[in-house]
Amino acid sequence: MSRLSEIEAVIDSLSLAEKQEMLLFLAARLRRERRSVPGPRSFTREQLGAWIAEDETDLERLRG
Repeated sequence: MSRLSEIEAVIDSLSLAEKQEMLLFLAARLRRERRSVPGPRSFTREQLGAWIAEDETDLERLRG
């Protein structure tokens, strides 16, 4: 049994109030850890347009 499945089994046994407390605990941890994550990447309109055009071409090829 993996650690995650063990944790899930324990969480299933908690009361609603305890599950809510666990959720708040995890949310706080994630917010704290997220601060070390780099910000979102920035793309130009040209890059986005090229990707969309490529996707549209691929979609047409799949339909054809």
